[in-house]
Amino acid sequence: MNWILLGEIAYILLVIFVVLRVLHDTRSSTKTLAYILFTIFVPFIGMFFYFSFGINYRKRKLYSKKLNLDEPIREDIRNRLHAYSELIHNSGIIADRHKNLIEYIRRSSSSPLTANNDVTVLVNGEEKFPALLEAIENAMSHIHIEYYIYENDITGNDVAELLIKKANEGVEVRFLYDDFGSHSLGKSFIKKLNDAGVQTAPFYKIKWYALANRLNYRNHRKIVIVDGSVSFIGGINISDRYRNDLQKENHLFWRDTHLQIKGQATASLQYLFLCDWNFCSIKPMAFSEVYFPDHTKQGSIEKDVVQIAASGPDSTQPVIFYSLLEAISSAKQSIYITTPYFIPGESLIDALIIAIQSGVDVKLIIPGISDSKMVNAAASAYYTELLQYGAKIYKYHKGFVHAKTIVIDGDLAIVGSANMDYRSFDLNFEVNAMVYSEIIAKQLTNAFEKDLKVSQKINAEDWLNRPKYIHLWEKMVKLWSPFL
Repeated sequence: MNWILLGEIAYILLVIFVVLRVLHDTRSSTKTLAYILFTIFVPFIGMFFYFSFGINYRKRKLYSKKLNLDEPIREDIRNRLHAYSELIHNSGIIADRHKNLIEYIRRSSSSPLTANNDVTVLVNGEEKFPALLEAIENAMSHIHIEYYIYENDITGNDVAELLIKKANEGVEVRFLYDDFGSHSLGKSFIKKLNDAGVQTAPFYKIKWYALANRLNYRNHRKIVIVDGSVSFIGGINISDRYRNDLQKENHLFWRDTHLQIKGQATASLQYLFLCDWNFCSIKPMAFSEVYFPDHTKQGSIEKDVVQIAASGPDSTQPVIFYSLLEAISSAKQSIYITTPYFIPGESLIDALIIAIQSGVDVKLIIPGISDSKMVNAAASAYYTELLQYGAKIYKYHKGFVHAKTIVIDGDLAIVGSANMDYRSFDLNFEVNAMVYSEIIAKQLTNAFEKDLKVSQKINAEDWLNRPKYIHLWEKMVKLWSPFL
């Protein structure tokens, strides 16, 4: 009986400890209450769930090693980029309503504003991969590749063979892949690259003793940097599934968007890659001017202004989440969103409702074909809130829409790796390009309107009048949305 009593006391003390830790460590009151109730009413499982998914690793500096490695960037490069940023900021070419957004990103993540970029919108893998292969083929100095998903298939091998060729020509090639997203690569694929002189590193390698949190915090970025002057960013990974030109049997049409950037904005992606590489690799990169060519002395500063917004457990703030809040709040005319996963949380929903009630045209394209019933149910609860206020929501039916784009007021385009969900905002390493350009915004608006033609608009009245049990189920699943 004494052992039973001691066990009960130990368990109560453990629960109290976990509850106090949740109170101290969790910023959101909703999440705090959820974790506390889960811990109390679902013994041990609730505790395991919290320690696996709930700890605020941004606050606890899980990635302090990465933060330390971020510091050595040379002052002359930093000063050059930020002086150029100030010149652009004060030039008057950016609409005043975007200046708060620009300043927030600059202050929160030291990401400078850049101009004279040549930005190309790449729709689907059919446009991205030829451009990517051409850029790699033309590399003279170095090639840096960072992907969440890289698969050992036709597309993956096409890229790999070219990387091997360039490494044999003396070009520095570094290949960084997420250990979870690219788990199917296999040791022989990596060995083939290594034997040819390609340097490889897995991001945050999964180990059995840290399985839960290592699975939870992943590098979701998809970036390529060539010679410090050409870069790629967006939602398209390296895999056959992102191509609609291979004519594979039972292939699901894949709708996605990527950007090619030529110019100074590449420096921000280069810096991001350097930090990620030095966090993961046993052969850290030495900082060099070769990786950061000077594109600031080009006279005119009118062409494609770009700023890179990046965030993850290594950043002190959820930069992408806050930047989207500010961008949406700045809208005066229109907000066009395409996203495969829409679990934005209350703050973004409130911002969108305010925009709608202020007369802003808010349109949203979401998948008609979903790859997760739970995520779809949680997202549906948010659709209900927006439809009540007049948002226009369309389900894409040609295939699976995986693009992550936002166009605001016809002069701000946002393209990147971040979905509009908790995982992208709080857990994953993500990166978005903020493009202040009427030309690029127009191209993305045209693509958006083309997608509308193969999408079905949700009838608000029919949606809101669905059976009550469906609404109840969606609200119940919504409670789990921070974990999806």
